[in-house]
Amino acid sequence: MSLPPLVPPPLLDNRPESVAQLFLARVEATPDRVAYRYPAPVDEHAADGAPGAEQWRSLTWGQAAERVTRIAAGLMAVGILPEERVAIASATRVEWILADLGIMCAGAAVTTVYPSTNADETAYILADSGSRAIVLEDEKQLEKVLSVLDQTPELKTVVVIDGAGAPEDAAVDVLSLAELEQRGAAHLKEHPDAVRDAVAAIRRDQLATLIYTSGTTGRPKGVRLVHDCWAYEAAAQTDTGLLTEEDVQYLWLPLSHVFGKTLTSGHIQLGNVTAVDGRIDRIIHNLPVIQPTYMAAAPRIFEKVYNGIAQKARAEGGAKYRIFLWAAQVARDYAKARQESAVATGTASVPFGLQLKHAIADKLVYAKIRAAFGGRIRACVSGSASLAPEIGFFFSGAGVHILEGYGLTETSAGSTVNPGEDYRVGTVGRPLPGTEVRIAEDGEILLRGPGVMRGYHNKPEQTAEVLEPDGWFHTGDIGELDKDGFLKITDRKKDMFKTSGGKYVAPSEVEGRFKAICPFVSNILVIGNGRNYCTALITLDEPAILQWAEGQGLGGKPYADVVTSERAHQLIDGFVQKLNADLQRWQTIKKFSILPRDLDVEHGELTPSLKVKRPVVERENADLIESMYAGAREA
Repeated sequence: MSLPPLVPPPLLDNRPESVAQLFLARVEATPDRVAYRYPAPVDEHAADGAPGAEQWRSLTWGQAAERVTRIAAGLMAVGILPEERVAIASATRVEWILADLGIMCAGAAVTTVYPSTNADETAYILADSGSRAIVLEDEKQLEKVLSVLDQTPELKTVVVIDGAGAPEDAAVDVLSLAELEQRGAAHLKEHPDAVRDAVAAIRRDQLATLIYTSGTTGRPKGVRLVHDCWAYEAAAQTDTGLLTEEDVQYLWLPLSHVFGKTLTSGHIQLGNVTAVDGRIDRIIHNLPVIQPTYMAAAPRIFEKVYNGIAQKARAEGGAKYRIFLWAAQVARDYAKARQESAVATGTASVPFGLQLKHAIADKLVYAKIRAAFGGRIRACVSGSASLAPEIGFFFSGAGVHILEGYGLTETSAGSTVNPGEDYRVGTVGRPLPGTEVRIAEDGEILLRGPGVMRGYHNKPEQTAEVLEPDGWFHTGDIGELDKDGFLKITDRKKDMFKTSGGKYVAPSEVEGRFKAICPFVSNILVIGNGRNYCTALITLDEPAILQWAEGQGLGGKPYADVVTSERAHQLIDGFVQKLNADLQRWQTIKKFSILPRDLDVEHGELTPSLKVKRPVVERENADLIESMYAGAREA
């Protein structure tokens, strides 16, 4: 028998019809307040200019509105009509947000395309969505799109952010973003109210965004998210109280992904500052410059930070490494004690002796960790995959509060989130106001609310498989609700497997535990469906393992040689045995293989949001997997 739905708080009232309306209202309310900060090249001819130098610049809400309005009017000038699709293929940058808002303010709908998407799949997305125009980041993206024009018959206009103009033989109209804005300015002279009229005409259930899910097999599906999805997300995120007008957000997540996209809605509702730079290799450099108070990230980023801290301490050796290990355990014990006390009594308290240890560890270790995050971080939100609880407890005890949330592309990302200081590590929090959660008889999580999609584009049969007529969406995730309404994700329904001995294994649980104890791991896949025992495919973090190799007589050797060496296997085997000591017998890893390279997006093994595509990895390594079961007696 399924549990009754958790009764949500009253649905948020008085939200606007669209984020486009919300944006114009924000501009009118605070035109001179800084909206965005972004990196820009320093003029080489300036006094402090140097090749490659950058400086952070600002856009007020009023300045952003001028550009957004010109972009919207420019799209109208080239013939884009309400609800027609305009794609964006660019890395995260301030122009992505301006283009997105411009498209919505024109009454059109945005099709998101990852810049890493290959030409064939880009053509499919553009054709399936019926996109009439596309905004591209640079000439590399332009070359890709021009190569598939024969497969995208409805595409008529291409706009390039960093580009000089059209190739002479282009079969479509190619403009720079500056040229589009110039056309928009001219259009506004003749039709000064064109954009405001278009925004006023937007209906709540009008298509706003098509986001194509990264399918592990077959073609991706276009998720239809209407204007009310984003207006609801903006209001619900603000209602949680997690953010204030004074917060500085660091936004680097892919805006083609629903997690990054939904953050832009909440930002407009609040009117706080958002620093935008999607270059992952600049995160560590940017943090002390931006000094954010808030940042969202995928778990992989926190895992890499944790592994980097642990490996650095290990490399220093001796007393420093012992201090780190002691401080790491104190952090976990402190965070767990606070959480257990809060759950049991409603008050977070810690034994006096543990408080003293924590105070010492804070001066020796934790303060440096917080400084690495810029020194002002109040909270981080983690989503798109599960965060290993031991890593969550470590950062919590160190004063970097990681609030896990939960949602899918099909629910506009935000469905649940941990409630600020009352967060519980190991859960994804409570439902956002207006969202309902129900656990089905088989343990599957069902969601209902304004953030849920209106279906898959051009796929009514697949829509019917996951979306019930009364609005309940089948997530495909397995979970449970505790007595206080906190949701815990136990695994993906399709990822759980049963051994040949009849025992169920949740691979993400085992993988999360391993990531918490092994500072060298990058990715791990636990395998064992229908098998007599579990095995694992493991990849190692390149900087961490190469640093380790220096002290093992392997310095200077290529990554592939290091990770496939007997010494590396012995190193990882020690962590596997430590993992197995805390697992049920049927969960233990009997054999493992270290892959000669890490998983990546380019080879199709990771989604752009860094989630592992299990079927792809298992298929590519089928022979290796079989070798780990060779000669084994199957039950």
